[in-house]
Amino acid sequence: MSLALETTAGANAVVADKPSLAGLTRDGLRAALAAAGVPEKQLRMRVNQLWSWLYVRGVRDFSEMTDVAKELRANLAERYSLSRPEIVSEQVSVDGTRKWLLRLPAQARDGRPPEVETVYIPESDRGTLCISSQVGCTLNCTFCHTGTQRLVRNLTGQEIVGQIMLARDRIGDWPGATPPGDGRLLPSSERKITNIVLMGMGEPLYNFDNVKAAMEVAADGEGLSVSKRRITLSTSGVVPEIARWGADTGTMLAISLHAVRDELRDELVPINRKYPIAELLEACRNYPGLSNARRITFEYVMLKGVNDSLAEAKELVRLLAGIPAKINLIPFNPWPGAPYECSDWDQIERFAEVVNRAGYASPVRTPRGRDIYAACGQLKSASIKQRASERAVPAQLASSGD
Repeated sequence: MSLALETTAGANAVVADKPSLAGLTRDGLRAALAAAGVPEKQLRMRVNQLWSWLYVRGVRDFSEMTDVAKELRANLAERYSLSRPEIVSEQVSVDGTRKWLLRLPAQARDGRPPEVETVYIPESDRGTLCISSQVGCTLNCTFCHTGTQRLVRNLTGQEIVGQIMLARDRIGDWPGATPPGDGRLLPSSERKITNIVLMGMGEPLYNFDNVKAAMEVAADGEGLSVSKRRITLSTSGVVPEIARWGADTGTMLAISLHAVRDELRDELVPINRKYPIAELLEACRNYPGLSNARRITFEYVMLKGVNDSLAEAKELVRLLAGIPAKINLIPFNPWPGAPYECSDWDQIERFAEVVNRAGYASPVRTPRGRDIYAACGQLKSASIKQRASERAVPAQLASSGD
């Protein structure tokens, strides 16, 4: 039985009249402090102080920053908040998976505040946080629920980091914090979020700069301190950006492959029409830092009667020859109106055996959070992109004084 919690504005609510400092880069904090009147000669010290309070201790109130001058704390509290994204709903699966529907502050072109989903997947010895990079998606992958939602907008770097901070708040992953007392699974490790995967809503390489900035905050050794080897970006195959991502960030890479023939991948992952399989795999072979110690993960969703034949398993092995790789077989996770079924378990095992015999690690991903639609390919929010005429209505009402 899953737990469902509906939450309203509270400790994690969006504070509309004050911009938040939570999730900012060092440069962003420096600009905010300068705007608050902090002298130039003090900026570096003050940035370091706030950085530690935000990303090591996770404070949510300026009054807790005890080594910051009281006058400055009061000044900052007048101008800024430390709010995270607002939790619209929280669901906890029978297997301990947690899903949050998060509402973000509205930007000028949003009309109404957009919403995204973030998922936390605990295991006995580690915890993985699956974060979103866009509201909606442009790729229209036919097996993915997110693909049925049109792109609303990119997330800012601050909004991406905010998902990490919010998750750490909710599971008690800050020093001295209390974990939730609902009896659901949490790792035995000191850190409850050990891995971050950019596998939520959106194509992260279509939001390159914001995702990069966010991962720099996540990987900073003086802050959130998540190892780059424990950060994985998953892409559907934006070939021109793959090498740049590897060179600029040094994180792990996952490829949403799902087919071994261009004609089928054109249907399942339409970006393949622009960047076909041969081009994608060539970019993988040239991924900076690629080695047996830093393998690329190839994700392959198992669709009954579509891509799960043993002939396709053999072709998959042939295609990936020479690429240090792990092949992640993903049982299809159903969603309302989905046009596919999950492959039979016996067929998944036969497929995996072909891959294993070729020398590839090919774990079959255990579906997690299916009962709360938190599993791979099931994420979606109700946010829609408003037309300019719709965005103009509130402005007209405001100007009329109604």
